[in-house]
Amino acid sequence: MANKFATWPNVVTLARLGCLPLFLWLLFGRNDREWAAYLLGVLGTTDWIDGWLARRLHQRSEFGAVFDPAVDRLLFIVGVGSIVIDGAVPAWFGLAVVVREVFIAVLMLGGTALGMARFPVNQWGKNYTFALMIAFPLLLVGSSDAGWALGARNAGWAIGVPGLVICYATAVAYVPQVIRGVRTARNGPSTANDVST
Repeated sequence: MANKFATWPNVVTLARLGCLPLFLWLLFGRNDREWAAYLLGVLGTTDWIDGWLARRLHQRSEFGAVFDPAVDRLLFIVGVGSIVIDGAVPAWFGLAVVVREVFIAVLMLGGTALGMARFPVNQWGKNYTFALMIAFPLLLVGSSDAGWALGARNAGWAIGVPGLVICYATAVAYVPQVIRGVRTARNGPSTANDVST
């Protein structure tokens, strides 16, 4: 993997990051929940594009391997936190998601500090992230004046609750993986892989 900054995948990631202030302005500056939700939904459901471009154009880079998941996590946390502050979702729901993210971040940092080889996120981890990145915008639309607000709210809860269950199930599943990774590191060298939590 080359250590490149100016690649198309990184440009896409940067563009997605640049839309974050626009989301905050729409939500808090314009008090426009509907369009803020649409923007967040687009940002959340397009997180695969930069990875696809990296593979398609053979432009994988060490910087991109860190930058992309960091931007994804920032968009996720800021998006969830903003929607909770706005009052569009109950605080317990947003807090449950944030607590999980903090737990996994501490777990991975601790494991890495102890020599654990970084491992790729499993498919269920990707599924829950996608589900919640759809659920939160839907719940935001559900608190707006949009004509389909009630349907959006119902769909948001129908997707969000299973997504929350899956996100905690994957968190529990990561614990033994981290323990095995630390034990392996103590018993001998291992090959590290990229990871996105």
